[in-house]
Amino acid sequence: MKISNIYTNKPKPVLSFEIFPPKKDSELENIDPTLDILAELHPDFISVTFGAAGSTNRNRTIALAKKIKDQYGIEPLVHLTCFCYSKQEIDEFARQLMDEGLENILALRGDRSPQVPAKDDFAHASDLVSYLKSKYDFTVAGACYPEIHPESADRVSEIRNLRKKVDAGAEFLLSQLFFGNDRFYRHLEDCRLSGIEIPVIPGIMPVINAALIQKMITICGATLTDGLERIIRKFGENRDALFDAGLYYAINQIIDLLAHDVRGIHLYTMNNPAVARRICDGIRNIVG
Repeated sequence: MKISNIYTNKPKPVLSFEIFPPKKDSELENIDPTLDILAELHPDFISVTFGAAGSTNRNRTIALAKKIKDQYGIEPLVHLTCFCYSKQEIDEFARQLMDEGLENILALRGDRSPQVPAKDDFAHASDLVSYLKSKYDFTVAGACYPEIHPESADRVSEIRNLRKKVDAGAEFLLSQLFFGNDRFYRHLEDCRLSGIEIPVIPGIMPVINAALIQKMITICGATLTDGLERIIRKFGENRDALFDAGLYYAINQIIDLLAHDVRGIHLYTMNNPAVARRICDGIRNIVG
């Protein structure tokens, strides 16, 4: 099923999760208990992250996506990075996806790595979107950054580059994490003013691990709200307390987003089914 059709046809907000493949092939079966719980929550699709630059983890991405589709009947969205791959390598990956009946790709440039040199075929995610749409029949999604990509000069250039991605054929956008909804609303307004009319879906990552969140905001350029900083200062050393407080904060974020009529919520689960379950319990009567 094309995920673009879900956003077009489903009258209620679309719920989706992100998970990552295990680090070893031998651990692929160990993810079944996680998938069992996630499937019980009835997401409309599950995105599967791609291995780091040059990583053989991409084969586990395909294997996990196939498991989600075949064993659980849930549509997977396969992440695909491009800046360290040639067109020939992208073609090989695309053929693998088609052979497995996988129809949906999240096209990403990928993080730069000093260990893996970039190749010349794809400088930007928009190049990958254009290439995939010109050769294959995938639904292709893109990523967006409510607080702008760390390499962008300003909001104007951020939206200009995002518009290139949409013009190249991206059919919906999943946002990077953010913690202040006002930042997402401003980004959404910028998108609409620039003529971007496809669904722009907020990505939510609950704060349940202070060290992980500090790492993530360094990578993606997000900033903490004053309220969230207080929560981390107060509860950061108490794992259980931070779990409760972080999930409460995320649920309130999601409720406010849904009250503003967003088309869906994309939840970064961190492969922790308890996170997804608690949040889904908290919004069941709102999205149901």
